[in-house]
Amino acid sequence: MAESVVRALYGKATSLNLSSRKIRDVPKCVSRLTNLSVLLLNNNSISALPAELISLQHLAELNLGNNALKEIPAVVGHLESLKKLYLFGNQITVVPPEVIGGLQHLVVLNLNHNQIQRLPPEIKSLSKLQHLSVMDNELEEVPAELGHLTKLSEINLTSNKLSWLPQQLYQCKDLTKLHVAKNKLTSLPEGIRALAKLQVVDVAGNKLSMFPVEFHLLPLKELYCEGNRFARCEPMPSVQDAEVLTLKELAARFVLWENRNRSSLVHRMLPHYPSLTALLANSSCCVLCMGPFLTTWLECVHFISLRKDMKMKSSLTIPVRALLCSYKCFNTDGHFYYGVGTR
Repeated sequence: MAESVVRALYGKATSLNLSSRKIRDVPKCVSRLTNLSVLLLNNNSISALPAELISLQHLAELNLGNNALKEIPAVVGHLESLKKLYLFGNQITVVPPEVIGGLQHLVVLNLNHNQIQRLPPEIKSLSKLQHLSVMDNELEEVPAELGHLTKLSEINLTSNKLSWLPQQLYQCKDLTKLHVAKNKLTSLPEGIRALAKLQVVDVAGNKLSMFPVEFHLLPLKELYCEGNRFARCEPMPSVQDAEVLTLKELAARFVLWENRNRSSLVHRMLPHYPSLTALLANSSCCVLCMGPFLTTWLECVHFISLRKDMKMKSSLTIPVRALLCSYKCFNTDGHFYYGVGTR
């Protein structure tokens, strides 16, 4: 190992490979290799890094995978040129905000196979991040601040303990691959159509009953969804309730209708009432009459053929959520939307 460092020092090397050398301690003399852009320390028994490595200010790639780290070394947060950071296969439980906050040029972050329970809100500092992988950890939730990472193209959260995902995830408009298999998800947030570049979705091994509204309009190439609790098309008796809309709902529907008319007084005045605008931002649109409504009135499902409707190779049929504004629409002829019931 010492010979490798000496050769690198005299040769003014830009990369150093010390992987699989049974190393427990990284030699401090590595800090003298100030031209290094790549440092590979994976597959060793490293439990800490010397503070002297702060001198590696040109380091773009650091691989610490498969070591004995119980925490992310503090010095890593000072390597401001880092673009790729691999920390898979350690015993890390916490991602310190002060470390993650200093890595603003990071493009790839791999934290697979650790025991991380949460990601800090400071992850929003990683504004250039494109690949985030936190597979096989102990995550119970994902911070809403993930939505700030608008350059993300791939997220892998497979094999965690997630029961929900933040809707802010859909602000990551460049996302092409979303892996959330083997979690405890009972639903995906509404608004997924905003991910107009999404090509691969893996939600296998969760507790989903259906996919969100307009899921079938995504340009998917691959969908993995086995091992869920999807709604099935089985006839069962039902009692239709009378429609009684609250005054709030009636008023909201009137305002939403009027707001569609750009010359209306409502449309012109609405910007002066930000709290009302925020409330109406959560409105939906009836899939049949296209009329707006505020509160989900009638939840339905339609069954989508991946091959016929989404032009995919799979022969699967999946349930996709649909929202209707009234029983009047639901009782019209010629549609293929089914009311959702529980046994």
